[in-house]
Amino acid sequence: MPSKEELSIVKVFAHKGDAVTLYVHNRNPVMFELEKNLYPTVYALWKYPDLLPAFTTWPPVLEKMAGGADLMLPGVVVPSFGLPEIQQGSLCAITLVGNRAPVAVGVATMSSKEMLASGMKGKGFNILHTFGDQLWAYGDKSCLPNIPIPEVSLTVVEEGDGQAVSQEVSSEAQDPQAQLENLNLMEEETTHKEEDSEKHCEGVDEQIKETENLVPLQKSSQEAMDSLLHQCFFHALKHKVKKSDLPLLTSTFLRNYLFACCPEGQQVDIKKSSYKKLTKFLQTMQQRKVLQVKELNKGVESIVEIDWKHPDVRSFVAPEPVPVDLVVSGSIDGGGESPYQPPEIITLYGISSKMLPLFQEAGHRKGDLLTHSDVRSIIITYVKNNELVDSNNKNFVNINPVLCDCLLEKSEQNDFFSLKWDDLLLRCLEKMQHSHQVTFPGRPPIIRKGNIDPIDISVVQRASNKKVTMIKNLELYGLDPSSVGSMLQQRVQASSTCTAIPGSKDRVQVQIQGNQVSQVGKLLLEEFKIPRKYISGLDLAKSGKKK
Repeated sequence: MPSKEELSIVKVFAHKGDAVTLYVHNRNPVMFELEKNLYPTVYALWKYPDLLPAFTTWPPVLEKMAGGADLMLPGVVVPSFGLPEIQQGSLCAITLVGNRAPVAVGVATMSSKEMLASGMKGKGFNILHTFGDQLWAYGDKSCLPNIPIPEVSLTVVEEGDGQAVSQEVSSEAQDPQAQLENLNLMEEETTHKEEDSEKHCEGVDEQIKETENLVPLQKSSQEAMDSLLHQCFFHALKHKVKKSDLPLLTSTFLRNYLFACCPEGQQVDIKKSSYKKLTKFLQTMQQRKVLQVKELNKGVESIVEIDWKHPDVRSFVAPEPVPVDLVVSGSIDGGGESPYQPPEIITLYGISSKMLPLFQEAGHRKGDLLTHSDVRSIIITYVKNNELVDSNNKNFVNINPVLCDCLLEKSEQNDFFSLKWDDLLLRCLEKMQHSHQVTFPGRPPIIRKGNIDPIDISVVQRASNKKVTMIKNLELYGLDPSSVGSMLQQRVQASSTCTAIPGSKDRVQVQIQGNQVSQVGKLLLEEFKIPRKYISGLDLAKSGKKK
């Protein structure tokens, strides 16, 4: 910033209600501050295009990002020299093919190594700001400049063994002397045309041999995808699809049955198989008389019959599931990683000053925490020691002055002279101060006031009638929200993201497209073994009944 020029500070609010601070110079916002983090705008990046590591995408993707979409990895162009080295959470610029001028600013959801390891699948960047959005419109609405990419020219260099080797040389870096040497080299090539022609043929032959060597590698990756596709297909037929599910839409079979049988860490991509399309694969299975596919509605195919006695189906043995290895939340275990095991949760009851006379005989003091069984045992002992059991009906306990003061309201003290055992214990528990103890295997217990919040699953309707599944309170049970989001993304083949819960400091929620309550419930109940009583919202799962 020039030292004597003005810099205006403007506070605005985003659609979600987040407060955003803008730093404006010459009517253009150059930086914006969100949650105590500073981010450059496209106006600043056009002046300094190399300020952030840049990733390239195609021009049609810009319209989607400007509409609020995040950048998915299939839309990222991987250059020949590889992706920039970044880590998860790194701030990055997004450019278009053929232009170095950034068009968006986003935060990476994974490192560049993880992007390549995933096969460039899934979400790559959470987009914060784009060219053409409201933040850009707050400025002078400048058009996208054209910042050219340095041209690369090929220089032919002759090695001692007579082979031609191409070297990339930036045209900006070539000085006149280098250009003169290249001209001399071209003259030499002209005088030795026949000789170079023979050398060129030798080079082409070697390239052909290298290409032939690559074919088996491509073939092996295709065979691996075919093998994975067959495994998931027969697994779904044998263990997932029931006769009552038929007729079954082929698209539903792929999304809800076949993909669900894919092993953790792997992903079925039919385009990378030899079949290329689901229709062709199902036709092959139909020719083998494994199943029958019919077009019940125009343009919509359904599986109408499955031969569960087919030798291929009967002989299939499902591979043993790999144990779920999920990172336990760093806020609980201090950042270490270990296989997830559900915590032991115990409700504790604190002794208040009003309830103290009832527990003094047992040697307890105000503030002591007791379990349900401890409270029950102390109450039974107190009643028996004070001979309060009703002689006419042993199901009732007579009320003495201590029980009257501790358990009865003022309006009840003249009406109740005895209580049932269950009612006595229930009133006692209600009058005590509730806490809960969470114990993870191998770690000291954690005690918090109040009852533990359940894992909350909700379905929210967004614009264009789209539904989003929200999952909260995972951290309380030692689950890392980002890991849970990644697992759900692989299972349901839908994008997921983690966002901060409004009004909380360190709590985040998982958002995943569509109504995925049934899949979330299956993951929590079957994989993580979370008791059903600690999960709310399972009743929101969409009905499987056909209209």
